[in-house]
Amino acid sequence: MSQVAQARALLDQSDLVCDADEVQAAVDRLACDITAQLGDSYPLLLTVMGGAVVFAGQLLTRLPFPLDVDYLHVTRYGDATAGGELRWISEPRTPLAGRTVLVMDDILDEGITLAAIRQHVLSKGAARCLTAVFADKRIGRDKPIQADFTGLALPDRYVFGFGMDVRGAWRNLPSIHALKE
Repeated sequence: MSQVAQARALLDQSDLVCDADEVQAAVDRLACDITAQLGDSYPLLLTVMGGAVVFAGQLLTRLPFPLDVDYLHVTRYGDATAGGELRWISEPRTPLAGRTVLVMDDILDEGITLAAIRQHVLSKGAARCLTAVFADKRIGRDKPIQADFTGLALPDRYVFGFGMDVRGAWRNLPSIHALKE
């Protein structure tokens, strides 16, 4: 089966969890909440690559205040469906010392990656580190971090779309889907 056929089969056999309208409403809510808290601070927004690129791109256009943007790349997943060892691929180029930093990620799953990123940002001298996730997966157990801003709560399933991938595909979907259980 070709790569395209495999990707289409994954989508065809998935369940729709949130449609595109629900996704956009969540981004709008996040933008309002973030503006209320950070609108007067000229923050640095750090996008976690590559999953948060869709979320960050749409969120940024809704934030009506001055800010700086950079990115970092750290992963526990790669193309796998289960987390492994944390790998730092790229650090932010912008100095973090003394800054209010907002880290934007696609999903808060077990929380290990986001907790490590927050610790790293603070260790580089950030005055404050807040976190925004598009989705928080309800895994039924405590996490080492809770996001300061959350768009949607999702079921404990393997989800994809709106920046989240399944075996490398479907980050470009405007909706959220879940693999069949």
